[in-house]
Amino acid sequence: MAAVDIRDNLLGISWVDSSWIPILNSGSVLDYFSERSNPFYDRTCNNEVVKMQRLTLEHLNQMVGVEYILLHAQEPILFIIRKQQRQSPTQVIPLADYYIIAGVIYQAPDLGSVINSRVLTAVHGIQSAFDEAMSYCRYHPSKGYWWHFKDHEEQDKVKPKVKRKEEPSSIFQRQRVDALLLDLRQKFPPKFVQKTEEEGTLPNSFYEASITLILKTRTLQDKKTTVQYL
Repeated sequence: MAAVDIRDNLLGISWVDSSWIPILNSGSVLDYFSERSNPFYDRTCNNEVVKMQRLTLEHLNQMVGVEYILLHAQEPILFIIRKQQRQSPTQVIPLADYYIIAGVIYQAPDLGSVINSRVLTAVHGIQSAFDEAMSYCRYHPSKGYWWHFKDHEEQDKVKPKVKRKEEPSSIFQRQRVDALLLDLRQKFPPKFVQKTEEEGTLPNSFYEASITLILKTRTLQDKKTTVQYL
């Protein structure tokens, strides 16, 4: 596997030379930045050409190519260096910015890198929250879904265990069974069969005749009793 060059990602590194920190100022900060061990410095830039030819920095305005300038200085703690592409004495294109804080050089991230980092951080946090929530989720066909947290386990260990009588069925199951039975009863209504005389039960006309005979007998007895008293 090929080794990854440190220059491929300069946003995650920094560079410092402690020997320059006591003498670091606006006049020496570009010399400090142009140290060969600095991974942020491009040795093919126009600053290197001017340095080798012992010219002043004003000659950079007459050249075309990559150059470094001091954009902002707040001595002795903060310096901002800009890398830019010069196309003419009056036209330049910014490429990158570097800030030096207490002698330590960092590359300022571009807007796309900032947004990408924030989005990845937010997505990672949301994914971690969902994963943790899923670890506490439980399911059983008779109970459905519920949350099972670790602190509840500790509380259950402290409390004395009481045997709970398990329900034979849940409310959902009972309601479902009742609905199915009602549906079956409506589709297939029960048929009541009346017993005949052969099975030991007389028809209703026989009972009606018996009741009439008993009433007439009682009426005759009452009349006889009345005649005797007279």
